[in-house]
Amino acid sequence: MRHRPVLLVIAHGSRDPRHAATVHALVRRVRALRPGLRVETGFLDFNVPSVKGVLESLAAEGVRDVVALPLLLTRAFHAKADIPAVLRDAPARLRIRQAEVLGPSPLLLSALERRLYEAGLTPADKSSTGVVLASAGSSDPEAIAVIAEIAREWRHTGWCAVRPAFASASLPRTEDAVRELRDLGCARVAVAPYVLAPGFLPDRIARGAHQADVLADVLGPAPEVARVLLERYDGAASPVRAVLGA
Repeated sequence: MRHRPVLLVIAHGSRDPRHAATVHALVRRVRALRPGLRVETGFLDFNVPSVKGVLESLAAEGVRDVVALPLLLTRAFHAKADIPAVLRDAPARLRIRQAEVLGPSPLLLSALERRLYEAGLTPADKSSTGVVLASAGSSDPEAIAVIAEIAREWRHTGWCAVRPAFASASLPRTEDAVRELRDLGCARVAVAPYVLAPGFLPDRIARGAHQADVLADVLGPAPEVARVLLERYDGAASPVRAVLGA
C-alpha cells in the first residue's frame, strides 16, 4: 500500500499564546477526521517547532513525501513568498507539494455562520441582520478582492447585507462597516471575524465591533475548517500535482 504524504500544517505564529493553542486544536480535529494520516505543525515565526525544524526532522526520519499546507485564508505575501522560500530550503531528499490556501470555500462560509449562531443569532434572523465580514487585512490586491467577493456571495444567502472590513492595511475598518450597516437600516448588526485564531489583529476586530449587536468567535477548530484542510491536502497529494524538490 502506498504511503500517503505527511501533512505539514504551516501556521504564521504569534506572541499571543491563544494562537498556537487554537492551531493545535484545529490540527487535533484534522487528525480525528482522518485517522492514520500523519499531521505535523510548523510555525513561520514566534512559536516552535519552526517549519524548518519540522522538515529537517522528517527528512532525518526517512520521510520522503510532504504536503505543506499554508494555514491561511487568502493568497497573500506569506503564501506567495515566505512559505515557498522556506520550502525551497528544505532538505533535498524531501518531495514537497505546497497545497492551496484554505479560502475561498463554501465550507468556510458554513463555519462563519456556525460561529454567528453560536454567538446568539438564528437562521430566522438572517434577513434582518447585517454582517461585517472582518478579516485581518492585506496589502495584496488579490487578497482584498477575494474578501470582497466572499462578502458579495454571502449576501446572496439571505442576510440583510454583508460588508467586508479589514483590521490592517486596507479600509474600511470594522467600526466603519458596522456604522454603514446601521445606516442601511439593518435591524441588527453582527461581526463575523474571518480569521483562524486569536491574536493582535482579531483583538482589533473585536474592539471595532463594540457597537455591533453580535460578535462571533474566530473560526478556530470549527469542523468545517478541518474539512477544508483535508480537501486541500487531498488536492495537493494527487500524483498529478507539481512537486518542489523532486
